[in-house]
Amino acid sequence: MELFAGGGGLAMAVHRAGFRPLLVNEIVKYACETLKINVAEPRRGERIPASGERWPLHEGDVRDLRFEYLWDRVDLLAGGPPCQPFSLGGVAKGDEDKRNMFPEMFRAIREIQPKAVICENVKGLLRPSFRPYFDYIENELRLPFEERDPDVTWREHDTFLRARLAEPPTDPKRRYDVVTTTVNAADYGVPQVRHRIIVVAFRSDLGVDIGKFEEAVQPGYSEAALFRSMVDGSYWKRHPKVPARVRRDVMARVPHVLPADDDKLPWRTLRDALKGIDGGRPLPPVPWDRLDRREYNHGGVTDHIGWPDARIYQGHTPNELDRPAKTVKAGVHGVPGGESVLLTDDPIVDPIDGTPYTYRHRYMTVRETARVMTFPDHWKLAGPRGEQMRQLGNAVPAALGEFFANKIADALDEAESRR
Repeated sequence: MELFAGGGGLAMAVHRAGFRPLLVNEIVKYACETLKINVAEPRRGERIPASGERWPLHEGDVRDLRFEYLWDRVDLLAGGPPCQPFSLGGVAKGDEDKRNMFPEMFRAIREIQPKAVICENVKGLLRPSFRPYFDYIENELRLPFEERDPDVTWREHDTFLRARLAEPPTDPKRRYDVVTTTVNAADYGVPQVRHRIIVVAFRSDLGVDIGKFEEAVQPGYSEAALFRSMVDGSYWKRHPKVPARVRRDVMARVPHVLPADDDKLPWRTLRDALKGIDGGRPLPPVPWDRLDRREYNHGGVTDHIGWPDARIYQGHTPNELDRPAKTVKAGVHGVPGGESVLLTDDPIVDPIDGTPYTYRHRYMTVRETARVMTFPDHWKLAGPRGEQMRQLGNAVPAALGEFFANKIADALDEAESRR
């Protein structure tokens, strides 16, 4: 079951890992339209869908949902609950932001008792000013059935939970073992630097080997390996048409002394994404005379539309092709500033005063941004460009979500085999 599904990144990833969607929830209009275009349909009553049916989608506020009909039927509860930033001084008084949706995740757990839970969220939840409250969120996840009284502050409830956690569980099905992993998506094969936290919980009665799971979710890609691949030439063999000037400029920025071999795969770059990862086809180039906001026959690729007036200015530096992309963000009007601008291989004929860049730049298309988020090309995004980019900025990169979902499936299968 997926809550706060957005444009479908995590839901798609979990499905790829072999989990069958029983219920998907989202409230944002265009995100719902995206889900319906691709995989979902409005749900018809409280029923378990048959294998192969489109995903049942509840369009609306999660607080209006009741989950009891799914009791003990859900292997994995997934979602990225909104947790708006607010000061510790405010929450100390019990005035948590009403947009904080973690309590709805805990309510869903109480009503369905899933075997496992996965949540993705921003790394900012670990900042010092917020960390005590995040520790409380983890404790709530460990003991979700110990529901907090509305008149009790979070600090008081946290003290109670810590005391209960020090005691042996009376019912292991009502307690969860929690693993929080700080990730950079680039370290997991995503062509984007994106720092997040992934919180995974397993029901204690299942006996999942937590230490083994923590080892299984260690990253397998590195920047050092990318540098080594450039030096030994294997990176350039994948991209034989890169102009010599561009290659020289890139190699000039590679450290002279390389880190020791870490036995990891090279970070994937924006150039890798545009060419096509794991057998994908290259995206056609965007002609400079077609930055006109108009769709045209572009090799059958949707949402690959040139956009005019891209600017580079202080604090908004562009994406470079031979690095992972910068973090895709969900601004008010789509991806903000330099996060959606890329430097191309085309040199600037007439130098521009005051800029250190010698290559032409343009906005990334929606499809290029979707590639950076490891969304497949067949996944269509609803709404105008700004709304499409917002969905991508709010999403979980599909490859990152699939990696963790696969490791969860492995852990559940192994625990089941021992029972």
